[in-house]
Amino acid sequence: MKQKIETITVATRGPGLYECTDAVIEFVRGANIVDGLLTCFIRHTSASLLIQENADPDVQKDLQDFFAWLAKSGPRLRHTTEGPDDMPSHIRSALTQVSIGIPLHKGKLALGTWQGIYVFEHRDAPHRREVTLHVIGE
Repeated sequence: MKQKIETITVATRGPGLYECTDAVIEFVRGANIVDGLLTCFIRHTSASLLIQENADPDVQKDLQDFFAWLAKSGPRLRHTTEGPDDMPSHIRSALTQVSIGIPLHKGKLALGTWQGIYVFEHRDAPHRREVTLHVIGE
């Protein structure tokens, strides 16, 4: 059994989905593992990870619009330590996921044809998001 762990950084420019599939694929290639499991974990409470369609950018725009509508910034929220977008960002993160497991088969991620891996930024300001990648297998 072999394993490899590394942290990648994804720069964001505000709310939206930022694809990091290529960086994850590069990490997997360097691990020299044929069959196993990749775990992706984002080290933040105001951003999340998604596997989502990567062919039509309208999917990403609609997701962003829906979550902006679902968890709006405003005075009714108590936690505003880092600004009015702070608590809505935590709500959006709680409704999505911070960790994703993806099978590795024949040296490749078992993603579907239209699937990509995304950091889903929930804050209004740019950030540098850390995603820890861990692969284990043979």
